[in-house]
Amino acid sequence: MEEQQQQQHDEKMKRKSRIMKKMTTKKRCRQHETTLFPLLLAALCSNCHNRRALIKKCLNRVFLSFPSRLVTNTSQIQFGSMFSNIFFCCCKSCAGIVCKSLEIIGAASLASIAMNEKIAEEGETMKGLISLLGSSKRETAMAACNALLDLSTTSNGRRRLVEFSAMENLLLCFIQESKSPSAGMRLSEEDEYPILLLQGAIALINSCIIEQLQHIPMELSERFLVVSKSLWRQAHERRLFSSSARHDQGTKFCISNIKTSYMAECIFRLSINYSPQRCPIESEHVKKSIFNLGEASFEQFLLETWEISPMLVRNPSKASLQQDGIFSPFIQYLGSKEATPTFLPSLLRSIISCPAISSDELDILHVIKEIKNDLGCSTIYHQDIRVVKTQSGERELHYFQEQRGSSCSLAPHILGIDDILKCEVAFLDGYSIALRGMEFRYESIAAIADGLASLFGQPSAGVNMYLTPSNSQGLARHSDDHCVFVCQLIGAKRWTIFPRPDTQLPRLYEPCDSLHDLQDESCKVDECQHFLLKEGDVLYIPRGFPHEARTGIDNDQNVNDTTGFSLHLTLAIEIEPPFEWEGLLQVSLYCWDKEQKVLPYKSDDSVPWSLHLLSVKLLHIAIKLIGNRDPGFRKACLVGAIHNKGCLFNNQMMIFSYLISRISSESKFSDAVEHLEAAIHKNEDPLEHVRWMKHLNEEGEEVERSQSLSISSAASQCLPDLLIPHNRDTAEAAFVHIKSKFCREVEFQDAEQYYKMLLEKYRKVRKQYSNGMLSLHSALHNEHEVISS
Repeated sequence: MEEQQQQQHDEKMKRKSRIMKKMTTKKRCRQHETTLFPLLLAALCSNCHNRRALIKKCLNRVFLSFPSRLVTNTSQIQFGSMFSNIFFCCCKSCAGIVCKSLEIIGAASLASIAMNEKIAEEGETMKGLISLLGSSKRETAMAACNALLDLSTTSNGRRRLVEFSAMENLLLCFIQESKSPSAGMRLSEEDEYPILLLQGAIALINSCIIEQLQHIPMELSERFLVVSKSLWRQAHERRLFSSSARHDQGTKFCISNIKTSYMAECIFRLSINYSPQRCPIESEHVKKSIFNLGEASFEQFLLETWEISPMLVRNPSKASLQQDGIFSPFIQYLGSKEATPTFLPSLLRSIISCPAISSDELDILHVIKEIKNDLGCSTIYHQDIRVVKTQSGERELHYFQEQRGSSCSLAPHILGIDDILKCEVAFLDGYSIALRGMEFRYESIAAIADGLASLFGQPSAGVNMYLTPSNSQGLARHSDDHCVFVCQLIGAKRWTIFPRPDTQLPRLYEPCDSLHDLQDESCKVDECQHFLLKEGDVLYIPRGFPHEARTGIDNDQNVNDTTGFSLHLTLAIEIEPPFEWEGLLQVSLYCWDKEQKVLPYKSDDSVPWSLHLLSVKLLHIAIKLIGNRDPGFRKACLVGAIHNKGCLFNNQMMIFSYLISRISSESKFSDAVEHLEAAIHKNEDPLEHVRWMKHLNEEGEEVERSQSLSISSAASQCLPDLLIPHNRDTAEAAFVHIKSKFCREVEFQDAEQYYKMLLEKYRKVRKQYSNGMLSLHSALHNEHEVISS
């Protein structure tokens, strides 16, 4: 019994001892908190012989007791405020004291978001930290870099660093530190200071908005791009030759802990607003080079042939391929017209994947957010490249699929160096090499695409490359949802174009007919057109016309084909929904509705106002339904074309008037209501087809107008009440009134203004994307040297 009591007494004393120890620790912490900073400040102001030792001792105590004693946000913020005030004095001391101060700044920045924000708000601290980045003392400069990286772990920290010009300082220090300011710079893990500078620069650049990127001095940006491209190219080549390249694209590191995708994003961002190497090609030059036609003949092409029938343009002088021709830089870059194209491996090694972007995404920062993990990735099968041949004119064989022994469609397959070498083997075995997105890979081709897009009043033009061995067929018979101009650069190729199955033009992104359907509907041999393309020739194929092509000339006496293989580019004019005639009509309705200042309904009467809104929405739907069956609504609108004048302008005005009359006579209330009810029943947006109209909004009205373009939940709830039998007549009368008023009052010039504004917005984001991808590709090949030579 006594022994048990003794044990209880001992345990009680131990607990009491632990409590006293904790209380003593807390008391000491409070003493530190009240005496440490005054003591540190006194030491900084002192001239005594042991001043430095005292400062270092105080800083060590701060660091060792931090952040465990800062248990609340209040104490953390107080600490951040006190130390920020003392930091400026510490910066004037010896290197050891400065480095310890910077170490504490970094630790405090990582302690909590609240402390990070407090330090970032201290202007003098930010200035002192940034000024130390370029210190002549390596130890101090590296400590400043580390503190900056710690501070940049929050969005607020990065924002404040950018505001205090940390990004420009990092770029300048990195360029000065580079042993070689040329494209041949190399970094290893031992180069700790430049790596830290590079990390900081990439972190800040990749968090900037467009306006902040534009404020970086161009010379500084260009010099940094030269070095960063060199480093990224080295990382890309290591990854390409790595056996794990196809499995480790997102996590493979470039140097230290800098991902290659981070560096690729940095290069992309710095390049989006300008392209220093691109030499613009005037649309007039593109027109003459491709079409070999005068002004009157080209206008005739637009009025009589465009989107109607195929046409072959002979170019016996091969002007587009000559020294000053538009295709000359690319042909010189390839540099081979031998029986076997020796340029293929080097060409495939020098390209990367070009991720697809949403057609109606007009914010380049949103685009970057969507594709950032894939930036700089090696080429992806199907998305960027196809290695294909067609046997007996029917079945397409994909080389890599055949090698893997699978009959199912391929999963995303990233090409490594082994795959690139296999492409050359496949070519010798009769397979064609098809490359997409050439306008994102070569400056000279991008300039051609820009000129062609302006010529036809579209936001952009796409370019694909097809390399086909002798006596072979690449793609099987197919039709496209876009118009193409086939430009034969090397060798010759025979084309067969089949009649279009129907008069309805296929729309972009709509499902295409299957090969079986094309064969069944287009097998009338006597109606087929045959064309033999020789070097310099151009073949126009409108969208919807099934076609196929193969090499092998059947001993044609007029062809001097010494290469055996064929190389051609297809220049594609993709008509996106806003730039069809239906798109212009939707814009016209939007403009007319916006201009309605005085409505025939009282503003305080919710039902009539609802009828007006509903009628406009139903008319948007009715225009779509007419467009689904009327080919004229699907045709490309050329209002934005640079040569839209004279006869062509008059023709556009006539088309506009005709289509407005079609709306007046063909738009049916019952059809639009049926479509609306079906969409609401399926919980779908009945105005999804005009989602792009949100980009017509001017600054300051985006929320209001974008909301008016959708069917609100309130409207969908009251819809059944508005459309019951005794109210249906009233709703239909309102629809007919709105339709008639619109068709009578709509002005072509008003719609033209908004249409061209929308066109420029689409062009801007595509130009930004193109500049970014071209900049990345320029790091992998030196085409610009060919252009400038």
